Amino acid sequence: MKKSEFKKLIKSLPKYPNVMARDRYLNSAVLIPIIKIDKKFYILFQKRAENIRQGGDICFPGGRFEEEDITFENTAIRETYEELGIKKEDIKIFGQLDTYVAPIGAVVEPFVAKVKKRALKSMKIDKNEVEKTLLVPIEFFKNNPAVEYTLKYEVHPYSIDKDGNKEIHFPVQELNLPKTYHKPWGHKRHKVWVYNYKGEVIWGLTAVIINELLKKFK
Repeated sequence: MKKSEFKKLIKSLPKYPNVMARDRYLNSAVLIPIIKIDKKFYILFQKRAENIRQGGDICFPGGRFEEEDITFENTAIRETYEELGIKKEDIKIFGQLDTYVAPIGAVVEPFVAKVKKRALKSMKIDKNEVEKTLLVPIEFFKNNPAVEYTLKYEVHPYSIDKDGNKEIHFPVQELNLPKTYHKPWGHKRHKVWVYNYKGEVIWGLTAVIINELLKKFK
């Protein structure tokens, strides 16, 4: 390596490190809408429509980052309007939680915001994406710890299709990798938190974000 190339490398190092290989993931942003009603604070959730990906799940409004958004904050605000009809002027962003890299292959930027109470009356839900909304008191989460489960993830270099044929995803034998990789490996254990509010189950990525939010009250 030439000295000039080394200097260029040093100058190119990020001043504020980001998420490595971010472009390999789905980049998204969500809004955590907090609403004050009769002196109590609630979090506004939405239940995804049955006919879309992860249908029936409880989640925050949000979605994929688009280049025209410029910032992830704008993504969260835009998606909230598109899904729930809540206008930008009724949203006040207070700050952002840490970036979350989800096992499903998504980078999520969560923004904490206060939404004006009047927005509940003027909401226009996009029924193509949202079945209904759900208001949950923050006190519920503080007083009812999540039930914790553990899932196990494995990496499969091949799979068997419906006709019984072996489909190679990663040619471990051709690459002459150690035999430990010739069969599923990893066995990584992944914690999953579950809340049950009046029969509605809140889990997955949404529960992870809730847990991070609750830490800010301590």
